[in-house]
Amino acid sequence: MARYELRQGDSGEFWEIHLDRGGPVSIFSTHRRLILEEDVRPAVLTTRWGRIGTEGEEETRRVSGTLIDAMYRERVREKEARGFTRVKMVDTGPAPKSHPELEAAILKAPEAAEGYLVYGDWLQAQGDPRGELVALQHALFLAQDDPHGERIRISAWSDEARELERKVAEALRTHRGVLLGHALAEAVVEGMLRVGWHLGFIHDASVEGTGDAPPRELSVEEMLKLLLAHPSARFLQELNLGPIADMGGHDFQPLIRVIAKAAPRALRTLLVGDFDAPGNDWPTSSSFVGDLTPLYPALPQLRSLRVVGTGIRLGAIDLPELREFRLETTALSLEAVRSIAHARWPKLERLEVWFGSTAAGAEGGVDDLQPLLDARGVPELRHLGLCNAEFTDALCEALPRSKVLKQLHTLDLSRGTMTDAGAEKLVANAAAFAHLRRLDVTQNQLGTGAAARLAKLCPDVQRMHQRSSRFREVMVTD
Repeated sequence: MARYELRQGDSGEFWEIHLDRGGPVSIFSTHRRLILEEDVRPAVLTTRWGRIGTEGEEETRRVSGTLIDAMYRERVREKEARGFTRVKMVDTGPAPKSHPELEAAILKAPEAAEGYLVYGDWLQAQGDPRGELVALQHALFLAQDDPHGERIRISAWSDEARELERKVAEALRTHRGVLLGHALAEAVVEGMLRVGWHLGFIHDASVEGTGDAPPRELSVEEMLKLLLAHPSARFLQELNLGPIADMGGHDFQPLIRVIAKAAPRALRTLLVGDFDAPGNDWPTSSSFVGDLTPLYPALPQLRSLRVVGTGIRLGAIDLPELREFRLETTALSLEAVRSIAHARWPKLERLEVWFGSTAAGAEGGVDDLQPLLDARGVPELRHLGLCNAEFTDALCEALPRSKVLKQLHTLDLSRGTMTDAGAEKLVANAAAFAHLRRLDVTQNQLGTGAAARLAKLCPDVQRMHQRSSRFREVMVTD
């Protein structure tokens, strides 16, 4: 609950308010799945008030989900007008249990269940509720499998599986003071934080802070620091940084510094600029990413990195375990182009780069990409995306004789400025592309005939949604 106080000498009044938007049986998601009607809770607004030092009185009201945010803000404004001020709640409770040797075993293989189960047994012996959660979630995962190891459809779940999920949800609710603490639990309720649990610990988290939200106890930066330092996030494997501004732009550089300082040792997947959720219509150009180089020494184990925005500085890329790198921008600098072209990615399998328009500040071209086209530093690369580029026709001329093409399974030239002239370069060198499993030339500037001729280059050629070639513009310009 958010707590407000009105002090009068040594005494005074307190007022607390808690917003629960309803939805699944727990505000903490256990895993992604379909939601059954009986799992859905109503939206409720709970208030408590009284003299400071007493338990006070409590009222809970069911409210329409479309009205609950407005009612929350109205109640808060009324109290602030009377002189109430918000105070930070302090988490109290036993110190978290820790066993460095067992934790190190999990960090070596955070995807494997065995380490969690051993650690969970030890936690249960110490009276730590995370131990109970490990056991319950493991039993639930087993109950969701059929004898052949396939996941069972939600509609075919057994009574045992349904009961276990309810026990997991109840454990997350009952012990949230230990599992998350007051501040992070409030961040979940306020929509700033979404977490997914795996075998007793937070597996994935999404952080955001936008819109006309109720007053928040923590800034997004403070909340991320708290999350990465929390015992429940010791084995965090996926982190998404979503929209973080109320108006104007999104500056992700402070959050990048927080991650670099915390250096989460189990993190495998990082998304900077998560604007994919329904209702998020922020343009790519509104996201400022800045310097990514502090992440390299902090996250040597990173497997997947996706970056959406502008002002991106890559420096000398050093991510030896990276398998996937995706960069979406409307204005890629020459420095960044050269960083990508000269990077040494011994295990990289998928690379996708959006270049942008020169009008927005994009720089570089085919000559600057030559080390990449020569397959230097990317021995395992199988998917290459050179997208949203003004020089797509020039790429069509250079690719047939490139060394990197020979090792690819899929090639993506979408959202660019490929014209019929560029397409004819590909058709004239059809043998160089015959080994590809998939070629994507969607959202370019091809005529019907040229697009049809491209269809014969490989088994799967995506060529829909062509645009007029009157203006040589890339697809994504905002």
